[in-house]
Amino acid sequence: MFTELVDIKENNINQFDYELLSILLKDMTTSKNILWGTDNYIDRGINYSAKDEIKVEQIIGYNGSVIKPRTKKSKNEQAKRIRDKAEVFTPAWICNKQNNLIDNAWFSKENVFNKEKGITWEATKGKIKFPNNKSWEDYVKELRLEITCGEAPYLVSRYDTTTGDVIPVMNRIGLLDRKMRIVNENITEESKWTEWSKKAFKSIYAYEWQGDSLLIARENLLYTFSDNYIYKFNKKPTPELIKEIANIISWNVFQMDGTKFVIPYSCKNDVQINYTLFGEEKIKQECLGCKKNNYKNHNGIYAKIMNWETNRKIKFVSILNRSSKNEQ
Repeated sequence: MFTELVDIKENNINQFDYELLSILLKDMTTSKNILWGTDNYIDRGINYSAKDEIKVEQIIGYNGSVIKPRTKKSKNEQAKRIRDKAEVFTPAWICNKQNNLIDNAWFSKENVFNKEKGITWEATKGKIKFPNNKSWEDYVKELRLEITCGEAPYLVSRYDTTTGDVIPVMNRIGLLDRKMRIVNENITEESKWTEWSKKAFKSIYAYEWQGDSLLIARENLLYTFSDNYIYKFNKKPTPELIKEIANIISWNVFQMDGTKFVIPYSCKNDVQINYTLFGEEKIKQECLGCKKNNYKNHNGIYAKIMNWETNRKIKFVSILNRSSKNEQ
């Protein structure tokens, strides 16, 4: 457990700690499980449709290889997902180039974490130096978001999502990978390292529609924590610590319709029939948000995230509302 490469095995996660998969599958907004979000698995029988929750028993035991990263899917499966949801994954070298642009602006200089070499890169040597007006703590706490994240290649780069090539810890290019490099370089004491690693994980967010990709993204973040822990201390993290990190990840990497900011399929556009003493009473349930294409007026369940500074749940859409007001 926690030494696997590209294709993470849910059976191994379950054997490590039986509660862990339940945490990774939890939808923190609804307190249910995340949805499949795709009909790619419907041939497996009932409870595998897009609107069904992913249950632990559906992905362990005999079903332990049901969910696979994109590089392990067949060409037909990849093509179908491109048609259905425009699922196209970005090569690691492009993720690196775009992430470098963010750091070029933040540090006001280039080649901070690596130097690009065509479709590859070389990690910089030595400890990262910070501008006089900024600290390593500032960098670790800086908020980052990956939209429609898939397997989260912009956040963590355990492997190249297009080639399947494994990337060593010190050569990884994700936004969270970079934060973890900073934590590794600036802290030696284990409890303080753990504290700042949690802050790093609390500072990154991502959302995705398809539940299988979302689970893989969450697993990739969890294994990234373990990889860094083992790299730093030459031992495996405890189940208790792993579950604590998994809880943070399940809050921050969440399922959402990115055009409506609600849980997928939760908007209601149908007719409900109530039976009364006087016969049938038809009540039309119409989502004004869907009808008018207004993200503020959906009758679905708005996705919630955790504000870790206040330890309070907030609607993701409220962040957009605040941003709009600030721009006026």
